[in-house]
Amino acid sequence: MGAGDEDCKTIPAINLQNFPDEEEYRKLREASETWGCFRLVNHRIPVALMSEMKCVVKSMLELPLEMKKQNKDSLAFTGYIPPSKLNPLFEAFGIYDLASPQAVHGFCSQLDVTSHQREVIEKYAQATCELVVDIGKKLAESLGVANTDFHKGWPCQFRMNKYNFSPASMGSPGLQEHTDSGFLTILQEDEDVGGLEVMNKFGAFVLVHPCPGTLFINLGDFAQVWSNGRLHNVRHRVKCSAASIRVSIATFLSGPKEEAIEAPPELVDSDHPRLYVPFVYDDYRVSKFKLLKKLQADKALALLRIPS
Repeated sequence: MGAGDEDCKTIPAINLQNFPDEEEYRKLREASETWGCFRLVNHRIPVALMSEMKCVVKSMLELPLEMKKQNKDSLAFTGYIPPSKLNPLFEAFGIYDLASPQAVHGFCSQLDVTSHQREVIEKYAQATCELVVDIGKKLAESLGVANTDFHKGWPCQFRMNKYNFSPASMGSPGLQEHTDSGFLTILQEDEDVGGLEVMNKFGAFVLVHPCPGTLFINLGDFAQVWSNGRLHNVRHRVKCSAASIRVSIATFLSGPKEEAIEAPPELVDSDHPRLYVPFVYDDYRVSKFKLLKKLQADKALALLRIPS
């Protein structure tokens, strides 16, 4: 048994083909409440498309620095994200809203990608956006929420990550410990180079070994708020575990652009009083980014907690 096989037993696995089986809904809810993450198998995204997308991402992130810097966006964590003091081994490209043809077109135009590369990006973006919305719907159904269309119109964000690992950086942080701000994240891991670690319910970090052909799903701050504390926003990080370049691709279901979010009535009662004040995702995202500069991003959600 390889490391990846063992990991598939440690991290809960959800089989998308088994829905609407009640047992799979139970497993989904349990994984989301206890771990805040799970591995998705039989997810319907072709392995060939995943492989092509990784090749496109690698080629874009290998472009000269001056060309990468041309890819700009006014929002934090979009456009080109260069290495920083906090994460010196990490760089990325980000797109704020994959559902916007203008956003994807602008991104591709700034990097002068080929027509084939643009086609791969568009196909992959559409496939992962459809999947992330489907998972959000199934999560709502697993909690007994009637309105499973609550996330309609929420932006899907995209980030293409490169970790510049080398022999000298072994054991160093690739990406600092954090929770994602949005509702949930689909991560296509590097099938050859690991390093992702998630915190379990005992507060210890568990190494997530690559499992080729699968996708890794983790829940963020917005999932915890929307579920009134039932869903778990898993803390995670990346450490250099191999002296090799690591590439990963993340699709985020964030939150409504202007509408304030709060837990639905089905998840609030006398035994489960409302935990968070309603708030708008972009406001929260900006506040969290400001706190990140002070190394206090983990305090962002606590500021919105209703005193008991």
